[in-house]
Amino acid sequence: MESSLRPMSLGEILDRTAQLYRSHFVLFVGISAVYAGMLLVLNLLQIGVTQLLKAEHMASQQLWATAGFLALIFPLSVVAGGIAVAANNRAVAWVNLGQPATIRGAYKSILPRTWSYVWLMFLMQVIIYTPFVLIYGGMLLYMWKTGVFNAAKAQHTDPQAAIALIIVFGIFLFLIVAWMIYAILMGLRYSLAIPASVVETLKARAAMRRSIELSKSSRGRIFVLILLILIIELGLVLVSQGFFILAAFKNHMVLPLWAQILQQVVGFLTNSFIGPMYATGLTLFYYDQRIRKEGYDIEWMMEAAGLSWPPTWSGIDPGTAQSAPGALAIETLSVPVEIDREARARAADDETAGSGVEGAAAEGGRVTATDPAASDGTETIAAESTSAEPTSPGTDHEQR
Repeated sequence: MESSLRPMSLGEILDRTAQLYRSHFVLFVGISAVYAGMLLVLNLLQIGVTQLLKAEHMASQQLWATAGFLALIFPLSVVAGGIAVAANNRAVAWVNLGQPATIRGAYKSILPRTWSYVWLMFLMQVIIYTPFVLIYGGMLLYMWKTGVFNAAKAQHTDPQAAIALIIVFGIFLFLIVAWMIYAILMGLRYSLAIPASVVETLKARAAMRRSIELSKSSRGRIFVLILLILIIELGLVLVSQGFFILAAFKNHMVLPLWAQILQQVVGFLTNSFIGPMYATGLTLFYYDQRIRKEGYDIEWMMEAAGLSWPPTWSGIDPGTAQSAPGALAIETLSVPVEIDREARARAADDETAGSGVEGAAAEGGRVTATDPAASDGTETIAAESTSAEPTSPGTDHEQR
């Protein structure tokens, strides 16, 4: 079980992301393919219903059919997307720690807490997009009240109303730019919430607080990481969908049936490929922050060695150690040692000469005692003096 837990620079995190993606390509793509496959099926159903309505000369019902599919796809995509992102994070966490991971195991581990992950993603979306909904809704309401959507009324608009509309539109653009800045800041603030929820089994609000704590002083690095990953994903999308975009422009924004089906299949492959990148990068950044702030690499090594964390030192009272630095209680150490024949003879001579314990202490400050429980001829060091008092010349003369 190998793992590379150490503080990493941004470039090293990107390299590690690419390394894990290449070495576990089937695992990550397989997890994302479940979500991408669901979207593929729903989009193909929408194309089929649209073609059926055209064949039955019910083209006027296409708008309602499209709205119905959107109402169906949105909640399903939120739930399935939350499950897929959590499963990707779970798999990345396993392989980063050198543990075995499978597609089935990743989904099985997160299914019991599915609604917790969905609720977490929902709260994050609400926090980020609520201001945008209010701004856009307010602009639409103003335009409806002033009759902008009424073509007949718009032709007879006086100059003052036109100037007011321009001013309102400028305010709208300013608020949209302000919202974009707000969305980026909130996204960085909660960027590590899903990895924290998956790895530490936290509830939604606890995971969001955990993300705020871990991302402090490193949100600039997280922003660069997300930006680079988004550029890579956008490039792949443009390459894979560029042909269909050009074909739509040439055919008055209408694609033939075969092109629509092919576009959905290509989209399925693209979503499967690019889906794991975002989750992999953020999960690695989550571990990097824990290593930098909490020493998680040491904790993991101790757990792998079967030791407890934080370490418990025998014979040391934590309260005493904190209140009196330097005061260290040392327990008696018993170490079985082999005593050779010369040591035994020397001990016998000392005993005969009457030196006893004093002679042993004068030689090295070490007192040995035979362990009655030992049956292999070993003896035990019972105590070793590290602060023996020097004997005065007079006392030494008396002993002689």
